[in-house]
Amino acid sequence: MTKAIGIDYGTKRVGIAISDSTQIIASALCTVSTKEIFKFLINLVEKEKVDTIVVGVAKNLDGTDTDSTLLIYQFIEKIKVLFPKLGVHSIDERFTSKIAFQSIIDSGIKKKKRQNKSLIDEVSATIILQDYLSYK
Repeated sequence: MTKAIGIDYGTKRVGIAISDSTQIIASALCTVSTKEIFKFLINLVEKEKVDTIVVGVAKNLDGTDTDSTLLIYQFIEKIKVLFPKLGVHSIDERFTSKIAFQSIIDSGIKKKKRQNKSLIDEVSATIILQDYLSYK
């Protein structure tokens, strides 16, 4: 069985989530510096049996592109070139950061740890991947 990777792309950090081998449950994996993301993904895809990459695409409330949308689409195109045999999908990520932050609060994590933006990126990637897995 193969796994799927969820990505919350940002200009500084990239949140990464991974599914179980049955592609039912998404789990937070880590946060990687944007500068290191392709090296990290090459290693991850080699280490894990990955057949799908899901990237969250930022949109405004009205569905129009944000300042980040073009960068995300460029990132997706690089992934498609780097991994031509993998399925690469995009999913609307509106509200994932807010949902992630609220779920972190609800989980009882102390305020000091909640200020760690890497944690929000990881949880956002998990939400992106779980949404994809739930609706595929």
